[in-house]
Amino acid sequence: MIKKICVTVFALFLLLPTWSQAGSFGKDDPSGVPGQWYVGTTPSYVAPSKHPILFVHGLNSSSNTWWNGNNMYDTAYQNGYETAFIDLYPTKNMWDNGALLSQKIRDIYNYYGEKVVVVAHSKGGIDTQSALVHYGAYPYVARVITLSTPHYGSQLADLAYSSWAGWLTGILGSKNDATYSLQTGYMSYFRSETDHHPNVNRIPVYTFGGTKWGSFGSSLYWGGLYLSAYGSNDGAVTVNSSRLPYGTELRVGDWDHYTVKEGSSTFNLFKNYLNESTNTSGFNAKSVVESNVAESAASFVRGGEFSGKKHEKVSVEEGAQSVTFDWISNHSSSQLILKDPGQKTNSIFKVKKDDSAFFNGAYHHKVTVQDPTPGEWTVEASSTSIEKYLLHVTFESAMNDALSIDLAQDEISLKAKDSKLNLQPDMIIEYYKNGKLKKSKVKAKDDSLKLPKLGEGVYNVTIDVEGSKDKNAFHRTFIKTIYVDAAGKVYGQ
Repeated sequence: MIKKICVTVFALFLLLPTWSQAGSFGKDDPSGVPGQWYVGTTPSYVAPSKHPILFVHGLNSSSNTWWNGNNMYDTAYQNGYETAFIDLYPTKNMWDNGALLSQKIRDIYNYYGEKVVVVAHSKGGIDTQSALVHYGAYPYVARVITLSTPHYGSQLADLAYSSWAGWLTGILGSKNDATYSLQTGYMSYFRSETDHHPNVNRIPVYTFGGTKWGSFGSSLYWGGLYLSAYGSNDGAVTVNSSRLPYGTELRVGDWDHYTVKEGSSTFNLFKNYLNESTNTSGFNAKSVVESNVAESAASFVRGGEFSGKKHEKVSVEEGAQSVTFDWISNHSSSQLILKDPGQKTNSIFKVKKDDSAFFNGAYHHKVTVQDPTPGEWTVEASSTSIEKYLLHVTFESAMNDALSIDLAQDEISLKAKDSKLNLQPDMIIEYYKNGKLKKSKVKAKDDSLKLPKLGEGVYNVTIDVEGSKDKNAFHRTFIKTIYVDAAGKVYGQ
């Protein structure tokens, strides 16, 4: 099918030179230049009732995600649909991509002479909504279908900008305008700017979400484990974040963040919404209502850099059913030993490279312990060179539901649901403006913390908790982002 695309674009150059901005292909793949768009092969018969489909890719991706290792394009072609694909900036925010996409949607509309249906994966759904709502492209689009779009951001983006993970994500190149904008605090601001805009209800939006994490040990499996504290998820985006209260949820299914965009997974579930005859009246009737999922205290996080030896100690409480240690590093050959409270050692860490958006290129060294002995566990690491790392420990325990955090305008508080808990929280704020770290480690040792008045930007809050119950010690970490606008208004979830 790729060769058929090449033939189509070559014909466009010969017959319609004014459409040369649509780009060309090299060695069966598009060049990936932002702003270039491509036309798929026209099926032998296209019913007049079928809208053309514009496919929009997500974070750190390109247009070929729809046919390289994916049968979405082929499925659309076999079903008789005309298709178009576009390359956006892979690491820029929704404002830059929205402005670019808006211009190109007009061009694609003029090429086909009719409105298109946009099918967008992941952040592509946010870029699309920005183009339609804020940059005026809505007259050229019939409807939008989003496949696991983080409409409310991803807590993995919060983690990437946290004080513990910044060492690693900085060297991996994961800190960019796109991941910065996907922090949940910033996305809360975007939602406030978008959801009450006069253009928001001009185009119906249909959503899909996933609940599978990928294969055991994969980067999506690790992402799913981290996000499990925030509810059902597909390894990168929670189900709640994939929803819009004024959108129509078509399906939440057993897909991970990659398989949800495969033609064999979802095309037949949304193809009835690609036609002109689709009834969209009442689409803004809030067919999906967000359910509030309380964040659980399931994680402990540490990170930094070292050379030589490094010891990280973790208190595991009595009654924990399991604990998973994941040492995430820029080195594949990290030498690790896990010691239980009795100094018994375990060095069987499984290694897997991360191919996700937020920690791409890192290496996961993971081991899970069932029915762990309560007490202090130690991860011993050794390296002959400087190593950046993030230790993420996940607990399956009743203690996960005993703690929570609360945001009240400009104050963050740690809450204990059990009066017998003795807590010693350590709160750290790192302040970012326009994606750049401006002030590091504003500290407070208390159960509440007022945001410092540093102006507009994202405040990444890390709360480390040392606690005990009946003399049994435990460790937990909360990570949350908050956005403050130019007028001082606070946005968060």
